[in-house]
Amino acid sequence: MTKLYAGVAAAAVAAFLGASAWYVLANRGDDAFAECRQGQVAGGDIGGPFTLVDTSGKTVTDKDVLTKPALVYFGYTFCPDVCPLDMARNVEAVDKLDAMGLDVTPVFITIDPDRDTSEALGDYAANMHPKLVALTGSADQIKTASQAYKTFYKKRETGDEYYLMDHSTFTYLMLPGEGFVDFFRREITSDQMAESVACFVKAGKAAQ
Repeated sequence: MTKLYAGVAAAAVAAFLGASAWYVLANRGDDAFAECRQGQVAGGDIGGPFTLVDTSGKTVTDKDVLTKPALVYFGYTFCPDVCPLDMARNVEAVDKLDAMGLDVTPVFITIDPDRDTSEALGDYAANMHPKLVALTGSADQIKTASQAYKTFYKKRETGDEYYLMDHSTFTYLMLPGEGFVDFFRREITSDQMAESVACFVKAGKAAQ
């Protein structure tokens, strides 16, 4: 009897795995970007409307900013190590994409609006990359943008102006007409990022 139950269970598991594989393959067939994905789940409810302030002090929305393929990162200019390395990687990938003939916008959204004013971000963008779009806003505007992208940030209360911020470190790839299509972790190199972004951009154009 035990062998019978074991056999039935094994058959049930095999059937489930077979059905799961069929479901995944069937859905990948409908995914124009399937060959570009790096294994993680992408798409879905990430990204959305935001209203922020650019380096000139002008109020802008996501529709103004995300008019081209874009790499969106949430960080802050006082960040001592993580943000500078991540943004250097992002803009290096943008340069590599430029060399491929692909125009991609690097976007930096601050999580520290108290210190990252429009003027401060203007200096930051000028030193980082000529194409960089750096955005700030009120605490509520930043919170809304962060929630849209499912990011995390928290101020370390030190009682002085030299506080640090804990925050997530994903870079989000946004495509016009598609929205969010994938994200990149910190360990991804600029070469890998450029190659992946190029795949997504070309696949998006082919699907139009």
